[in-house]
Amino acid sequence: MRAERGQGAPLAHLGLVVCGSPFRLGGRLRFVPLLALALGVACARPPRAAAPPQTGLLGPSSQPVLLPPRQLEAEVPRTDAQWRAVGREAATLLSQYVAINTTNPPGNELGTARWLKAVLARDGIEAQVFEPQAGKANLYARLKGDGSARPLILLNHMDVVLASPEYWTVAPFSGVVQDGYVWGRGALDMKGEAIAQLMTLLTLKRAGVPLKRDVIFIATADEEIGGGVGAGWFVEHHRDDVQDAEFLLNEGGTIRTDPGGRIEYYGVGTTEKSPFWLSLTARGTPGHGSRPTPDNPVHRLVRALSRIAAYQTPLVVTPAVERYFRDLSTIETDQGRRAALADVRAALRDSAAVRFLTGDLTYNALLRNTISITGLQGSDKTNVIPPVARAALDVRLLPGQDPQAFLADVVRIVADSAVEITPQGPNWPATESPTETELFRAIVSAAHERTPDALITTPPLTGFTDSHYFRRLGIVSYGLSPFPLSQAESRGVHGNNERVSLDDLTFGVHFLYDVVARLVAK
Repeated sequence: MRAERGQGAPLAHLGLVVCGSPFRLGGRLRFVPLLALALGVACARPPRAAAPPQTGLLGPSSQPVLLPPRQLEAEVPRTDAQWRAVGREAATLLSQYVAINTTNPPGNELGTARWLKAVLARDGIEAQVFEPQAGKANLYARLKGDGSARPLILLNHMDVVLASPEYWTVAPFSGVVQDGYVWGRGALDMKGEAIAQLMTLLTLKRAGVPLKRDVIFIATADEEIGGGVGAGWFVEHHRDDVQDAEFLLNEGGTIRTDPGGRIEYYGVGTTEKSPFWLSLTARGTPGHGSRPTPDNPVHRLVRALSRIAAYQTPLVVTPAVERYFRDLSTIETDQGRRAALADVRAALRDSAAVRFLTGDLTYNALLRNTISITGLQGSDKTNVIPPVARAALDVRLLPGQDPQAFLADVVRIVADSAVEITPQGPNWPATESPTETELFRAIVSAAHERTPDALITTPPLTGFTDSHYFRRLGIVSYGLSPFPLSQAESRGVHGNNERVSLDDLTFGVHFLYDVVARLVAK
């Protein structure tokens, strides 16, 4: 069901583009002119593929940052109406946040850090901005408790991956709100989650909730490039600011829904695969494209890549994956699939079960080291044979795998000593956090309050996050997504038309607050 949209002018001075949208609450679909609720004004639908604003929202450094109005009163929300107000404020903030282009490279997170600092300062929360390199930044804020328990860290990253506007329905950095969604690169990964964390911090502060733990809010640079001067830099250079923490919440979890929107399970990320990105380089004799050469480096590279593409890495069952699949079997309705998930080691001896498991992209990635060919570089001219051809491989290793042994396998598969294979950047062993903790129990309690019979499970992440830096300090670190997502919605992460629904945003800020309050409030 879709309602007609109101007409009016967008409030660009607030960095927000909003149109009337269907808004589902309490299981019913209602038409809510969102801006009328939030600001008392309706606006027009923005033009398709409008020019994306960059960091102009911030204005010159000598001028104040323009922020949307606050919706939340100075009390803990108790009613649906009060949580809807929190959701509206979250939507206005997220609309501004995704409109600040932090595509990495280069990232340019400094502007975002200043924006976050201004949002926090408005509620009396002091934040520090660290600038390890020009234009790069990390932000740190701390809401004090009485110190009777160790702190909780809310960790998020400010940078996002590339978005190609020609493939999007809306401009990826417009921050537009339409059709019941906040659209934009980072809406899910992970500016949306950051706003849910931010609203938790603001709610605790505004309501004056007595705290037994400090709550630390950290927004970092360079997560999307797997290194740089983000979380790793912060842990190295400001360890004293975090090493007393007991718990950390970050991205890396999931709340999976079926196509009808029913929550199937709450997934808490306790471990993840590790990156082992590789570069392939082939060299040969350059020349004119009209005279083929026997040592054309592009030909050599293509042959090597063909062997890699055909290579099937061995299937391996890790303890974390075995537990996760066994959990999933309890909600699987198909008898054959249920049996395969319940005993995955036995299933791998059955060809039909193997086809089922490896046919699912996520299950396949959890059962083996994976290789994706993601980059190719040869000549920039059609009629020139280049002296060098290069390729990039995105390799993700299961916990317990030896990177050097894997590299030796790739060298063996390529079987060409003229193709150089080298690691691109940092690699680290997989880390894992236990589940017998007060924080995990808080997550289970908050989840069951919403979905009494829900499965709470621990899906390993096929990608990686910055949690490993903190796990190595002994901090229990979980991935926890506050948004219930269908498989179609989750494809927006690093994909086209990334967006988060207004319903999910309201759900998320309420759910995350409940988890955190259970842990930190007296």
